[in-house]
Amino acid sequence: MENKINNVNELLNAFVFEGEFKKSSQLFDGHINNTYIFDFENNGKTDRYLVQELNTFVFKQPEALMNNVVGVTEYMRKKVLENGGDVKRECLQVFPAKDGKPYYIDGENRFWRCYNFISDAHSYQSVDSAETFYNAAKAFGKFQCILADFPGENLVETIPNFHNTVSRFADFKKAVGDNLSGRANQANDEIEFVLARENDCSVLIDMLNAGKLPLRVTHNDTKLNNVMFDNETNEGICVVDLDTVMPGLSLYDFGDSIRFGANTAAEDEKDISKVSLSLEYFKAYTLGYLSTAGESLTEEEIDNLAFSSKLMTLECGMRFLGDFINGDVYFKTEYPEHNLVRCRTQFALVADMEKKMEQMQKIVNDCCQELGIKK
Repeated sequence: MENKINNVNELLNAFVFEGEFKKSSQLFDGHINNTYIFDFENNGKTDRYLVQELNTFVFKQPEALMNNVVGVTEYMRKKVLENGGDVKRECLQVFPAKDGKPYYIDGENRFWRCYNFISDAHSYQSVDSAETFYNAAKAFGKFQCILADFPGENLVETIPNFHNTVSRFADFKKAVGDNLSGRANQANDEIEFVLARENDCSVLIDMLNAGKLPLRVTHNDTKLNNVMFDNETNEGICVVDLDTVMPGLSLYDFGDSIRFGANTAAEDEKDISKVSLSLEYFKAYTLGYLSTAGESLTEEEIDNLAFSSKLMTLECGMRFLGDFINGDVYFKTEYPEHNLVRCRTQFALVADMEKKMEQMQKIVNDCCQELGIKK
């Protein structure tokens, strides 16, 4: 995708903006989509809009994706209004094109959409404190709670089987069997690590199929940089980047947050002795998440929060390892063993979680007791 925006006038005529256009500038935070800020002067104040080119190489069903986004954002706006909140800052709004569609396809067949700009807010690229992680958890928990009654089956699964760990395990076994890169023998220990945990991969899927876990709206990219934090209070006020919103399990979002944020080392740390689960961060996130989502979760969901952290970490490591064996065709790498290093880091975190699982479960129970959540 080009980074340069060369069709400002076309886009100005495509969407309904209020005020007089002043300037456009590019945001460089995202890795997938090209995002720009459009500034307008409107009755003596500046109104800002996010105008974004969607990467249709990554997202193959852009129309379905935008239908998901519109359905979720309109529902959220209604709920925020009912609760007396600030819809301009607490949720995204999709501004339609002049033809009424939630997107615009330009003369070069590029796919554009327009959102409100969340003012007086910032984001973080990594977890800098337990307090920040706690505030992010509150935002993601609120996101889950607001959408608790939204029928997940109404959403299109734009990336099929994204967190289906049974399907991911099957993909992994195929990668090992095919051994396209001839590198499987470099990862015998790691392959055995995954194969020994095959039964873990079916636990949540089996519970979903048996009706023991509800199908919900899930974000599926619960990294810290997808929460906007208020500049004054540092509270998480809005969850953004809804491109992967799909039907799924709430446990996917919780577990992936822990995988990403409670690791004491970087995702590609070569020295696995530095890798461990921070129980302090796990407690901070669990307490924050349950404080806003707890009332909307079932007992089975709460009981599997700790396990989901392990499962999502195992899944991620399995994907890194499978890609290494396939010849690094999915994840970007900086050196030949990069994906192998990444999977070792994830598996070291899984192993540490297994050692700490009783402590993690106790933290969940203690948080429920502190918050008065009955199980």
